[in-house]
Amino acid sequence: MTRIRVKGFKIFADRHGAMRCYHRTTGEKIDLKKAPLGSAAFFAEVARIGKSAETAAAPKAGTLGSLIVAYRAHAAFTDLAPQTRADYQKVLDYLKDIDGTDLERFTRPFVVKVRDRAAERKGRRFGNYVKAVLSLMFAWGSERGHLPANTATGIKDLRKKKGEPDANRPWSDAEREAVLAAAPPHILTPVALMMFTGLGPKEALRLPREAFRDGELSTSRAKTGEPVFWPAPLPLTMILAAAPEHTAPTLCANSEGKPWTLSGFRASWRPIRLKLEKAGRVQPGLTLYGLRHTLAVVLREIGHDERAIADALGQRTIEMARHYAKGADLAPKMRALVASLDAEFARRSAGGRQTQRPETSNPPDGGLGQTSKIKKLDGSEGGI
Repeated sequence: MTRIRVKGFKIFADRHGAMRCYHRTTGEKIDLKKAPLGSAAFFAEVARIGKSAETAAAPKAGTLGSLIVAYRAHAAFTDLAPQTRADYQKVLDYLKDIDGTDLERFTRPFVVKVRDRAAERKGRRFGNYVKAVLSLMFAWGSERGHLPANTATGIKDLRKKKGEPDANRPWSDAEREAVLAAAPPHILTPVALMMFTGLGPKEALRLPREAFRDGELSTSRAKTGEPVFWPAPLPLTMILAAAPEHTAPTLCANSEGKPWTLSGFRASWRPIRLKLEKAGRVQPGLTLYGLRHTLAVVLREIGHDERAIADALGQRTIEMARHYAKGADLAPKMRALVASLDAEFARRSAGGRQTQRPETSNPPDGGLGQTSKIKKLDGSEGGI
């Protein structure tokens, strides 16, 4: 097969083998179904997009628009994973309304104002994401002399309102079991992949057959490009072994034996969720992406650290692992930790004297077990 290269355009095959093409600078895509690769229509589109990019008015130097153009042309942007690049582009498109603003106007209060306005228009999470992308782009620009400093760094995210439920909350054990029992085979397979490996819905549905070999899954995250390796847990192994046979190139297939689309899967999953919710077997707010949070919480509860959780989920940094694992019940782990601490203090005590923790059953003081005493500065004892 002859490879076609066109200066200024990226041409590649996606994970399904379908060819894609977009202009590197503007991000504009060529529909290869309407203009097949190498056809006259294709080269006409190339010429049109190239001319449009050349004749477009160049943004004024020293403005946000000029920084965006420079950043988007650099490998710091073009080498990002496609999904990450698309997510950033949504923010850059949103900022077009103010791309003529001089960079010197982007003080910290001004960045906060931009964040808040984005939150008012498109929600708290998007407002925080706008701030995050500005900070990343300003850091890149300040290192290259486009602006003196990154004025967006250190600005806090907008906190959710009190009582507002967490997005993509973890599933309870009862909810997991209810869904596994109710899902038909073609739904069960992708749900199990998400549940036992932490893959996102899109990644699980698009996972090629060859990514799962000899009971082990080896792939990478679409968003971060980080590798993901999972020896399949026993429940997943059993579900995959019992899955309906099909000829689709993906590991999961719909009831017709064809690769799932994300919208198609969500349409099939929704009535199952609503039926379980109506029966009281799952609570409102159950999302497929919540299974990533579920796995992180379980790993945290059994004692794995944030670096291990980040590696399991395909995250580059532990900050996102910490976010996903939020809500883990650490009580059993901390009881065991304090028990080991007691034993260590006993070992270190003079003469090997054994110490014992006070009884905590029916504490007279409402939970401390017994009235504790501390030495005052004058040598007497007082309760706390």
